[in-house]
Amino acid sequence: MNALAATNRNFLYASRILGLDSKLEKSLLIPFREIKVECTIPKDDGTLVSYVGFRVQHDNARGPMKGGIRYHPEVDPDEVNALAQLMTWKTAVANIPYGGAKGGIGCNPRELSISEQERLTRVFTQRIHDLIGIHRDVPAPDMGTNSQTMAWILDEYSKFHGHSPAVVTGKPIDLGGSLGREAATGLGVVFGTEALLAEYGKSISDMKFVIQGFGNVGSWAAKYIHERGGKVVAVSDITGAINNPNGLDIPALLRHKASTESLKEFHGGDVMDPNGLLVHDCDVLIPCALGGVLNKYCLNMMTDGDNGSYFSVFVQLQNIQGFMWDEEKVNCELNKYMRKAFCDIKAMCQAHNCNLRMGAFTLGVNRVARATLLRGWEA
Repeated sequence: MNALAATNRNFLYASRILGLDSKLEKSLLIPFREIKVECTIPKDDGTLVSYVGFRVQHDNARGPMKGGIRYHPEVDPDEVNALAQLMTWKTAVANIPYGGAKGGIGCNPRELSISEQERLTRVFTQRIHDLIGIHRDVPAPDMGTNSQTMAWILDEYSKFHGHSPAVVTGKPIDLGGSLGREAATGLGVVFGTEALLAEYGKSISDMKFVIQGFGNVGSWAAKYIHERGGKVVAVSDITGAINNPNGLDIPALLRHKASTESLKEFHGGDVMDPNGLLVHDCDVLIPCALGGVLNKYCLNMMTDGDNGSYFSVFVQLQNIQGFMWDEEKVNCELNKYMRKAFCDIKAMCQAHNCNLRMGAFTLGVNRVARATLLRGWEA
């Protein structure tokens, strides 16, 4: 089952639980807009190369659409559509005033120079600039993109619309970004994990963790887990996988990854088959890479290291108000909102006798459905 089919299945199950009208159900499922563009750029050697870019704007019933832009060879319409729909439900679960969107370009950023990445980003922005904006659709970093990518989008968009720092989130601090942005999603994973473990009378210090993906999200999650006394026994990324049953030295591993951009040749752990990571012995599994990797054999307890939504609100508030929060305030607000969302999900689980995943789906779908009805969708 591909990503779109799996997402649609979960939505339809949530819709049945909630008893939604079939016409409303269809309306919520169909994206507001799907964009496909051709992006041709000159490479550094003078040759021309073309890429296909996508932006799917799924729903704006609760506010401007919001979602990341990823650069990855496997980007395709179904994946982007599924991720855009998931952003609609996630922003609703978070109870923040956004809808859902997602975008991407089918490319391998590791095979592009920095100047080629910049040219590609600027051409993509030129193709979609009139369909994004603070009151329409706000992009953010995702897999294969970062704060520099957002800076290029901001600059290119501003050529058409005037200086617009709030058009993207995840941008550099010097361009209106927020303190704590790099760590936010990984820290949010830890806050969510703490809330989940507390339900079982446990804490992070009692647990062994496996983290799939050691990029921005996974590495920060590992750092905060280690600081809280948790034992990270295995990690993986695109370069390989390592484990240590006594716990990896996370500070040393972070230094090694920063200097080599790889997990290879780290002397504090044993090399393992990446395919075995998801079934490696642990108490908590945290997937922080591509979706669609889990099945019934993978886990007893899992925390999903997906892109955070709350931080987008914090960034937009700072941009609109024109001042910067300190990092302590940012993290305090993130913790408060994460714990509130977990409590809301638990309440839905109890009301509908379902698991946490379906509790989150029903919560998100219900909030979007209510907003859609209040706005008068049949008018």
